Amino acid sequence: MRVDEIIASNRPTFSVEFFPPKSDEAKEQLFATAAALAPLEPDFVSVTYGAGGSNRQGTVDMTRRLKEDYGLEMVAHLSCVGETTDGLARTIDQFHEVGIDNIFALRGDPPQGETSFVQEEGGLGSAADLARFINDGWDFCLGGACFPEVHPEAVDLDTDLDYLKKKVDSGVQYLITQLFFDNQIYFDFVRAARAKGIDVPIIPGVIPVQSFAHTKRICDRCDASIPEALERGFAVAGEDPEREFELGVAYAAQQCTELLMAGAPGIHFIALNKAPATRAVLGALRSARPWDRAADAAALAASFSG
Repeated sequence: MRVDEIIASNRPTFSVEFFPPKSDEAKEQLFATAAALAPLEPDFVSVTYGAGGSNRQGTVDMTRRLKEDYGLEMVAHLSCVGETTDGLARTIDQFHEVGIDNIFALRGDPPQGETSFVQEEGGLGSAADLARFINDGWDFCLGGACFPEVHPEAVDLDTDLDYLKKKVDSGVQYLITQLFFDNQIYFDFVRAARAKGIDVPIIPGVIPVQSFAHTKRICDRCDASIPEALERGFAVAGEDPEREFELGVAYAAQQCTELLMAGAPGIHFIALNKAPATRAVLGALRSARPWDRAADAAALAASFSG
């Protein structure tokens, strides 16, 4: 099923992001995670690329197996890095052959050890180019990435949004944000995007923290900020894994509740191929259904103000 149809018919939508494993042990962990999360019925699951597109075949294989063996609706990531249009076409054909309806179109990160993107000779130079290329030859639902705290290579938010509008105009039908921890950043970003004429659903990306040190390294790589109060909370946890897990789950559950009550179209969980934290947060949201209480909360707030 296409993600645009899922979002239109089933709000809020809940999705999970995996990455291709690099060892047999990691592969078994990914499948165990998929088995643990499948009963919570995520609306779709995506499989990312490694840096520089190094796991292209791994993405195809994992996407196929997760769909066939676990009954998960899949979104396959595809990037321009290190590929010609002929190579991209072959990969897109493979996605079609295994029954994938959805592609997440990315320019992609530079290969490990390189600091800037270099367009492959005979290849494409941007996610907008890739979206246009796919739309010209195939029938997939296309997703794209966006950056509430501005893409690391963009001059400013206005410039970043101008490019994002081009990506949407090229055929991207929904957006998923880079991870963030301060919901106000997302709310401000959505308002700015709408003012630019970007009218597709913008799904917030949330990471339930399991290891603060690992999460901080991820944030450093993608220029995502961590609120001081949250950082202090993890400092108090003293690097104790159980305390970090408890704080990470509690914070993510509160963050998601606020987002959904404010009208976010869903939550995209960055699970890092581990089930417990995402399972705890998604299970709590499924049980509490905060989106159903949004109107009641607004009415109650109005009554408190007199």
